[in-house]
Amino acid sequence: MLFAFILMDKPDHAALRQRVRPEHKAYLAAVAERMAFAGPFTHDDGKTMLGSLLVIDFPGRDAAHAWLAKEPFTQAGLYASTTIHAFVNLWPQKAGFPPAA
Repeated sequence: MLFAFILMDKPDHAALRQRVRPEHKAYLAAVAERMAFAGPFTHDDGKTMLGSLLVIDFPGRDAAHAWLAKEPFTQAGLYASTTIHAFVNLWPQKAGFPPAA
């Protein structure tokens, strides 16, 4: 089942986010085959980070919560709030992909 993670950063924690980001990316890479999509919430400037949106396939809610508990940003105390919702993707994604390198 897909689970959507809505993860909002604490204010003024950009330096912590940058410092822990390599560990966060490695942790995400471990579930890359189960990831529907992932990326940051930003201010309207498209650069200043506000949090993260992840949608990942897990066998159940307990597994999703266990994964989040070990996630590097969670362990570093970056998030002001975390929410997990079961999610059903009913629309094929056509927009929002990064440009091809």
